Amino acid sequence: MTTIDIVTPDQVETGELIELYDSVGWSAYTRDVDTLRRALAGSSTLVIARDGAVLIGLARVVSDGSTICYLQDVLVNPSHQGHGAGRALVQAALEPHAKVRQKALLTDDEPAQCRFYESLGYRDAAVAAGGPLRAFVRLD
Repeated sequence: MTTIDIVTPDQVETGELIELYDSVGWSAYTRDVDTLRRALAGSSTLVIARDGAVLIGLARVVSDGSTICYLQDVLVNPSHQGHGAGRALVQAALEPHAKVRQKALLTDDEPAQCRFYESLGYRDAAVAAGGPLRAFVRLD
């Protein structure tokens, strides 16, 4: 049975974080565990999914609490994808930010990811309701 919990970073073991991030191929995060830990600690909301005692998913939000929240690091172990854990993680992560108008995310241009986020109400910034928007990013 999958459980979804809002937690603090110290409630998640480093080893299980590395295993989860590696399971989805996000090794850039696991090459520098100290940076990953700081990123989690700096998150406004951290949500995890467990199947029993096993960490199977994670989502986090970075927000000012009033005008914008950024959905970040939505990941589910491939062995558990397609069963609603990702949707439940996103809903739980965004729940504390329900009154925040701007909810942004940056993701790969992979068709399955695009479909997933579109099913949650996200739209490409270029065609978002209310007129065209521009999204800019700088990756250093």
